[in-house]
Amino acid sequence: MKRLLIGISAAASLFTTGAFAADLAVKQPVYTKAPVYVEPVFNWTGFYVGGNVGYSWGRSSDTSTVTNGLGTTFVTTGGSSNLDGIVGGGQIGYNWQMQNWLWGLEADIQGTDEKGSRNFICPAVTCLPPAALALPDVAASVSQKIDWFGTVRGRAGILATPQVLLYATGGLAYGEVKTGETVGVLNSFSSSTTNVGWTVGAGVEGAIGGNWTARLEYLYVDLGHVSGTFGTTLTALGGGFVTTSYNSHITDNILRAGVNYKFGGPVVAKY
Repeated sequence: MKRLLIGISAAASLFTTGAFAADLAVKQPVYTKAPVYVEPVFNWTGFYVGGNVGYSWGRSSDTSTVTNGLGTTFVTTGGSSNLDGIVGGGQIGYNWQMQNWLWGLEADIQGTDEKGSRNFICPAVTCLPPAALALPDVAASVSQKIDWFGTVRGRAGILATPQVLLYATGGLAYGEVKTGETVGVLNSFSSSTTNVGWTVGAGVEGAIGGNWTARLEYLYVDLGHVSGTFGTTLTALGGGFVTTSYNSHITDNILRAGVNYKFGGPVVAKY
């Protein structure tokens, strides 16, 4: 009888323990959500400063005239010369970003080694007196160099992506052109003219890390006309007093690469 009671008690204990365990809530595992990374968004608004280097294909379209002391024209000749060379300098500006649009102002100053020349002749039959007709024609040349130029331009563009800007630009251009002209062997002169003109162009600029951007830009520059006159005596060739004058239209095509540093805080990253 005692053994029967012990068995019944053990069975009852197992039943109640199992029922109690079944009533306990099962704890579910906890999962943490990983952060979603969003590509950093570059803030274009603010001041910037930078540098650039490139190459220019300039051109001088020139008309030169040689006259005698009485104003009689000996020869008038027209032609062009290439003013090609390396350019380099710096720029400073400010951008306003409005959603996907950008507006800005920029000024730059450039040094160049763009230079070129063209040759022409003044026939002996006109430049020299009759007694000197046996002498060869008088050789002449016009050489020109763009010493420096600068621009003040507006910029307008659209962000193809938050980090890539496509833009157009245009405004004021100014620069100094040095001209030298030679008639005969030892008769030469030079002068410098600072002119004001205009420029238009386009470019692409992209954020490359931190507050830095890089760009590739094309500009067409028109510095207008430069002109001058000088007089000389062709004594070495047996000639008389002559006056030479030039009038040149100076244009330039510039392709340059540059980098800028934008002030006013780092890029804004979103998560």
